Order: sequence, then C-alpha cells, then structure tokens
Amino acid sequence: MNFLQAHAAVKSLQNGKPLRFTLVSSGVTATLDLFLRAHAAQAGFEAQIDTIPFNSLAQRIRLKEATDSAEVFLLLPWDLLPVADWRTGLPAESIRHEEAESILAEHVGLFLQRSKARFVYLPALLPPLGVTTAACSALEAQILAAARRLGALEVSRQCFNLASYLESGNPLASQSLSEVAQRVIEAALTPAREPKKVLVTDLDNTVWSGVIGEDGLEGIAYAPEGRGYPFFVYQTLLRKLRHEGVILAAVSRNDPDLALAPFQGGQMTLRESDLVAIIASYNSKSAQIDQLARELNLGLDAFVFVDDNPIEIEEVGKALPGVTGVLFESKPAALAGLLERLTGLFGKATVTEEDARRTEMYRTRLESAAPSTAQGADLTDFLTSLQMSLTIRERALGEHARCLQLINKTNQFNFNGRRFSEAELEATLQAGGHLIGATLDDRNGTHGEVIACLIDAEGTIEAFVMSCRVFQRRAEFAFVCWLAAQPFAPRGYRYIPTERNEPVRMFLEQLKLSTTEGLIPFDGARMTEECAADLALFRVLTT
Repeated sequence: MNFLQAHAAVKSLQNGKPLRFTLVSSGVTATLDLFLRAHAAQAGFEAQIDTIPFNSLAQRIRLKEATDSAEVFLLLPWDLLPVADWRTGLPAESIRHEEAESILAEHVGLFLQRSKARFVYLPALLPPLGVTTAACSALEAQILAAARRLGALEVSRQCFNLASYLESGNPLASQSLSEVAQRVIEAALTPAREPKKVLVTDLDNTVWSGVIGEDGLEGIAYAPEGRGYPFFVYQTLLRKLRHEGVILAAVSRNDPDLALAPFQGGQMTLRESDLVAIIASYNSKSAQIDQLARELNLGLDAFVFVDDNPIEIEEVGKALPGVTGVLFESKPAALAGLLERLTGLFGKATVTEEDARRTEMYRTRLESAAPSTAQGADLTDFLTSLQMSLTIRERALGEHARCLQLINKTNQFNFNGRRFSEAELEATLQAGGHLIGATLDDRNGTHGEVIACLIDAEGTIEAFVMSCRVFQRRAEFAFVCWLAAQPFAPRGYRYIPTERNEPVRMFLEQLKLSTTEGLIPFDGARMTEECAADLALFRVLTT
C-alpha cells in the first residue's frame, strides 16, 4: 500500500467499528499514523491510536498497567536488551551470552506482566556487541528468541532505517511503513495472550526414547547420555513448568501398568507426583483429553498437547480445535525450538506459592482418570493426504528375518502372543504355508516393515502382528481386505487374549468378529465389505 492508496482507504471507510489502542514504541512513530488508519479501515475499523513520548518505553513497562486501553508494543532489539541501542553508543566491553540472557529474561518478565499487551518485533541491525562475528549473530538470535517468547509478530529487517533513527529517533524505513502498520493492526485485533494452563504429553518417544510396550523397561532411554539426552532435557522442562504452576498430565496408547512402570522405577527426572494424571488406554487421545478437561473443570483452550506422532496431533486437533498441538522432535536443533515454544505458551511473569502447589491441589480433585470409550475424530481426509503406500511381499525361506523379529517382539497388536523359533517358521513354510510382510511409506518417508502374517498350510493365521508405530493409520484393516482377495486367503485365525493385546480385541470388535479364544473362521466377504474404504487409503504394491 502506498501513500495515495492509504489516503483512499481511510476516506472510503463508513461506519467503521472503533479500534482503540496505545502504540508503545521507544522510537518516533508519527509516520505510521496514516498507514495504521488505512489498514484498520480495510479491516472495517476506525483506528483511535494513542502514543507515548519518545524514548519512554522503559519507564512505561515499570508503571502499573493501564486498565482502559489495549497496548501494542512495536519492539526494537534494545527494548529487550538496552545495551544494543545505537543511540547510546557501544559499551566498553563485549556482552557475554549469560549476561545477555539474564537481561532478556528480566525484560520479558516485565512485558509479560502487561495482560492487555500485544507485540510486534522489528529485528533491526545491531551494533557489534560480541567479540566475534559469530558471537554477534548468536546475540541477535537470543534477542529474537526473547521476542518470540512474547508471541510477537515479526516484520522484515528491511523495515529498519539506521540513518533515520540516529537523526530523528524514527526507526522506520519509509518504503516499509505499510508492512509495519499492517502487522501492528493485526496485533491490535488479536486477543491478548493468555498463558496456557495444562500440558498433556505423550510418553513413548516423547518422555522417553523407545516404546515401553515393545522394548520393555530396559529398552527405553531417558538418562542424560546418548539417545536419552533429548528426553532428559524435555523432562527437566516439564518439571520446571510444574513448579511454575503448569498442570501436567500424560496420555498414552498403552496398558496402564506399562505406562506407569518408568515412573515407578524412581530413576526418571520426571516423577509420577509431578503429573495430575497418567491416562493409558487404546482409545482416542482426544477423548482422554476431553474427559480430563471436564474433570479438571478447565476450558480446552487452556490445553497444550505434545506428541511425536503427527497423526495423533491431527486427531486431537480435529476433535478438539481449542487444544494447541505441538509436535515433539528429539533432534537437537528441533528440540531447542520446542522448548522455546513451550516456554512461550506457558510463560508468566511471576510464580506464586499457590502456583507451586497447584499440582497437589488438582491431584486431590483428580485421583485418576478412567479411560474413555469415546471414539476419536475421523481422519480420512488427513490419512488420504499422507499419500500412503503399502508394499506387500510374500517372504520366502531366507528372507524372513524382519518378519520373525516383528512376530517375536510385538506385544500389543499380536493376535495370540505366540513366539516362533526360526526352525518352526521354516517348517511352516516348507509345509506349504505363507509368510507375508508389509512395509509402509508415506509422503514423509518410510516406516519400514510394519506387518507380519504367518498362515499355515491349512489356511490358519498362526501369527498376525503390526508395529505400534503405525496405530491410527488403518493399515491393519487395509491388509486384511487385501488378504481376503488372495488365492491363499485364510480360512481361520487363532486368537488368544493376552495381558497386552487389547488393540487386537478392539480391532476384531470393529470388524464385528468373534473375540472368543480359539480358532475362529476368517470371513473374507466381511473383510472385503468392512475394509474397502480403508484399502482405498493406500496405494498397494505387491512384489
């Protein structure tokens, strides 16, 4: 938007709704006025904007918050780190990382106290405050991270004009006034940030590395070493948030005793007493979170859900739109961003004694949350968008290592819990049986071999297992639909309920098949009818 277009936008406004706020900046912002009113007019508002005197921002944030006007802070780097201000010259000594972090934390805390504040950040050119160029770049990143903790909207670096700032106190480049004004109006129309109250976390590959139901207690990692390090760091953040009054809970597709085992071992940084509830079942996570919200008597917009599986994030987001979903990634670069985001979502200026006791207060109200039986959101559209491929191969003698490993390792989706030696497997194949393996790929990459099915010469499924990594993708339904159409389609399956295979019982119930222990007929016609839509979610390849 140029100057003439801005004038036209303001003149064209009729019966605009009032939009009143105070624009708070340490620089001179008079040149923004027309563009602010123009962008407000385009949104149907008549802007009524107050400003503060030049270079008085530092004083304002230490004053009691005004209750009658919203504030939009147009922040420059030196509003967060005063030593970076060009107009005061360079300090005698280079600033150290730790010193800068302490100052930034103090200023972020002051800004967070202002409940009616919204923030826009202009990442201006910094003077050379570090010993090296790399140190200067690191300092710039520190300040940007602090601005993001405030939830600040950002404008481009080109919006800053050093010459104008030094000459008149106006930090804004004339050609960028429209961009800055648009962001300020966007911030003014955004509801004031409210810190989130509840963090619900997944467990497997989120609180610890590994899958407790398959790897066992000895196979997961959470110690500050090797592959456990990112999970240890995440646990320390959770404990920090808990002491700051954040309510922690966990949901897991698991058996309750398995989900609790790592906590009860007493070796983890995060303890069972740090969480108000650990909810484990094979029902949808959205149903568990919804029930938890009702029992805590808190709105869903107060909840943040962290999971390493994007499908679980999608399911919760579709069923409970008010919940903020955050994808957990353990790679160091991604982990740093995750911790930064969670700190921003829950950050508050002060921690009271009541905050520190909040978990105990809620635990007395919520001793445990019984698993919900409610169904989750329909993920058909999302699963279609994943562009999944199921590659199905019959494994001959000598090609069965991964399938045998799956059969002997899998506990949760396992039809009967039976384990096979290599000799037993080979004997079944030599007698005319079939061993089928399936790998799963999607637009993001491969999940490897996830299904193994052993059918003996008489047509009985003696083993059918699937990796828990791909729960929710409907691969098991697609596989049985494909299997029903094969020349060697089975005539029956051997089902034995075990302590861990609740997902199989749920699978059979969804297909309206018997869950009575024993040898049960395999109804191919029912499989084809019930699972055709699931098969359509996949591109099926056979080799």
